Amino acid sequence: MTGMFGPQDAAAFVEARNAAHLQLACPPNAHLTLNDIRGMKIQSQETVAEFRRVLADPKYYSRKLAFVVAPSLTARQLERALDARDARFFADPDQAFAWLTRDRSAVAREPDALVSKPQAGLRVA
Repeated sequence: MTGMFGPQDAAAFVEARNAAHLQLACPPNAHLTLNDIRGMKIQSQETVAEFRRVLADPKYYSRKLAFVVAPSLTARQLERALDARDARFFADPDQAFAWLTRDRSAVAREPDALVSKPQAGLRVA
């Protein structure tokens, strides 16, 4: 995801996400999600609030959720939008993918993969 998102962009994202979920072959909430937001700009508070609402919808929860981020205010905005979701942040897409595809016991032994320590509301898997 890159650039700035307005209300229409957020709505288009939700529409595309919903269409993609209809194509999943796994049971509901069993999929993995990797989202690269290194190119995302600082978003308006309204957009952050909209993405918080989108991410809070349990119908579309991922079993595991990883974000590739650049250390910036954008990462802090994402932390606020995620609220209490079980997610991790990575600087490297390969590390994010490796975390997504490992079993939970292996991940628990490798906390150094985190770019930033979880803030209030975020949990480490």
